This record gives sequence, structure tokens and C-alpha cells, in this order.
Amino acid sequence: MATSIRIQQNSNTNTSTNPRIIRWPKVHDKVDLCRSHVHKLVSQGLFPSPIKLTPNGRASGWVESEVNEWLEQRIADSRSKNPVAA
Repeated sequence: MATSIRIQQNSNTNTSTNPRIIRWPKVHDKVDLCRSHVHKLVSQGLFPSPIKLTPNGRASGWVESEVNEWLEQRIADSRSKNPVAA
């Protein structure tokens, strides 16, 4: 299992120079939280903020590396002695 995390971290390093934007369905697949809860976490500063994809449009997405970092932090927190609830 540690190997797959290392591979994911290496791929995150590669995407930092070329960020990938993911839309809500992929974010949901990754974090498995409902949209309203994710937006509540965003408003509390506990989840990465989405970015607008067009200047005046409604389309938005998340930077995939930021979502991956959030997931990695949640894993680390859950394995520590004093986990932080989201």
C-alpha cells in the first residue's frame, strides 16, 4: 500500500508544473462526500476551494493536486493519535 502512495506522490509532483482541473463528479469519486458537505468544508477553510473555469460563468473545478493533498492529510490525520475531524 505504501508503494501506491509513493507513486501517487510522484505523479503529484509531475502535475505541479502542469495542474489538472477536475470537475465535481471526479472530486466526489475521490472524496466520497456529498456536494453540500464539501462546500461547507470549503467555507470553513477545511477543503480546497474550487476555481472558476470561465470569467463570468458558473463552471468551476478543483486543482487535482490540492484535492490529493487534502486526502493524504486526512489519511495521515486518521492514523495519528489525535485525529482532526472534517
